[in-house]
Amino acid sequence: MNKKKVVNGLLIVLALLLVVGMAYQFTPALGDLFRPKAQGTPALVVNGKTVTAEDLDSVRRSNPVLASTDTGVLGDDFKTFTVAQKVRQVLVADAAKDIKVSRDEVNAEVKKIREANSLTDNKAWTDALQGAGLTDATYRAQMREQLAVNRKVEELRKAVPAATEAEAKLYYDLNADKFQSEARIVARQIRVKDQKKARSLLAQLKGGADFAALAKANSTEFAERGGALGPIENGKPRPVAQVALPEEVSAAAFALTKGGLTDVIASGDQFYIVKVEQYLAPAVKPFEAAKADAMTAVNEQKKNAALETWLDGLEKSVKIEVKDPNWKTEDPTVATVAGQNVRHSDVIAQVVGNQQFTQLLQQVPAEQAAGLVNGMLKPQVTQQLIAGYAAPQIARSLKLPVTGTRQEQAAAIAAYGSRSVKVTDADIQAFYQQSKAQFQTPGSATVDEASFKDRAAALAFRNSWKGQGGFAAAAAKGGGTVSERGSVTAGDGKLGEALDAAVFSAKSLKNAGEGSLTDVVKVGERYSVLYVTDLKPAATQPLSAVREQIQTQVLASKRAEAGQAFLAKQVAALHPVDKLKEVLAAQEKRVAATAPKPATTPATPEGGAPGASPTDSSAGQSAGTEASGSEAPPAEK
Repeated sequence: MNKKKVVNGLLIVLALLLVVGMAYQFTPALGDLFRPKAQGTPALVVNGKTVTAEDLDSVRRSNPVLASTDTGVLGDDFKTFTVAQKVRQVLVADAAKDIKVSRDEVNAEVKKIREANSLTDNKAWTDALQGAGLTDATYRAQMREQLAVNRKVEELRKAVPAATEAEAKLYYDLNADKFQSEARIVARQIRVKDQKKARSLLAQLKGGADFAALAKANSTEFAERGGALGPIENGKPRPVAQVALPEEVSAAAFALTKGGLTDVIASGDQFYIVKVEQYLAPAVKPFEAAKADAMTAVNEQKKNAALETWLDGLEKSVKIEVKDPNWKTEDPTVATVAGQNVRHSDVIAQVVGNQQFTQLLQQVPAEQAAGLVNGMLKPQVTQQLIAGYAAPQIARSLKLPVTGTRQEQAAAIAAYGSRSVKVTDADIQAFYQQSKAQFQTPGSATVDEASFKDRAAALAFRNSWKGQGGFAAAAAKGGGTVSERGSVTAGDGKLGEALDAAVFSAKSLKNAGEGSLTDVVKVGERYSVLYVTDLKPAATQPLSAVREQIQTQVLASKRAEAGQAFLAKQVAALHPVDKLKEVLAAQEKRVAATAPKPATTPATPEGGAPGASPTDSSAGQSAGTEASGSEAPPAEK
């Protein structure tokens, strides 16, 4: 338990910095923190610093993806990634050795961990450290190193020049969607607990009654201001965003882009009617209103770029000596562009951090996953990296003052290439016709169920009850058991497939009073008749109600397509060389050559031992012994 507390304390306190979209941890793996540097079997020497096999194993075990396999092509990939990550950790820690961290600062951090984990007692603290393989001195030394790394990174970030207005304006122009105001409405609501009362109020409103007056007399919320969703300003409700209403109510209200009344909308145990007086469509904020946010975004991009450049510089000068052959890796160049080399480890890093790849590993064997990765994911990642490495050169050629990491610059160039894309009415019409299902509102109803032991009783009740008197009383009198199913929506699973179809798909509902009865439906060993009220069939929203939504979707799609095409054309002009296929072929050949050979069983002559002559039993024994003593080489780890 104490060991767990120390580990949790480290995880809480030690900062993890994400650089250029990769889940790279500046914090060393916990195994590194828990082990003195001099202990273990030397595996690598990185710029004079020894990395042990135990250090590398710890990095691999700390990541579930890396720990999933150590054989085959994926095992080779994961070993390459592990070494690259550990090398980077060593380089970063070494680069921060000039940062001074006082004993008091280390003590303060240790004190926080001890207090947070109820380890203020010295014996409890010592026991917890020993349980984790630590001494107090080793723990504090590692904490000092970590604090130095964090401070070094902050120094680098603070030294970055602030964003200029030109940089912010370009970012604003290329990312207009990030500076768009939300859709809002000027509206009033009536909220009541009784559905029948809500229906009565809706009827009055449709007859011309004053909404504010009815809200003041009946609404359980905002009655004092006539149901206005926003505070009254200059005699008019302030506009509100979608979060001002429950989700289902908001969807109905914001669909009224021309204004008007919603139907009665159920949400929880409340019933709503909303009157939309004015719909305010989303709009891009003017630059002056968005300037501060644009400046902040550019400043973050420039800081990210500074860290990327710093890391690149550290890795260019690295010298690695392999001490343990089991940790020797191959990291060839998979592509070149604009004088830059893309390494195989760069590709693998993106694969390991890919969520789809993580899901794939959980679904298929490692061998099959490797085939999919090499055939599909790695080629895609390689093209993305090529574009990223080409982006600074392209930006200079286009004279674009874009900022950020390589990938952020590539995204900006794509946005620049799609800046003139427009959406036509024909585009909107075509999308609507192809995607009508997306704009369909499912049917809904209020349902009560009467369940009978036999079909004859159920039929007798359905045929005899005309809606007079209560459904529950009449069904019980006929031998049925009644259940209130309440408000249901087609396909929500509340009724089950058969009953859902009887309510929303059948055309044989029988009128009964204020509602209707379904056919008799067999459910398990019993027979049900449903009483359906407030039935609303499925409906497709008209184009006018969803035009703005479609325009946004189509514009984003067209811009993405045009932007990628523009970026690809710019990259192609730099004549990149993609060597991925050759690298992967060489990797597969190398992995196959080093894989353990399956043991073979010699043919057994008739009537004799394996490998023996029928007339020479002693020779057979000798041959058998020699075969059993011959082992395949161990798998590379």
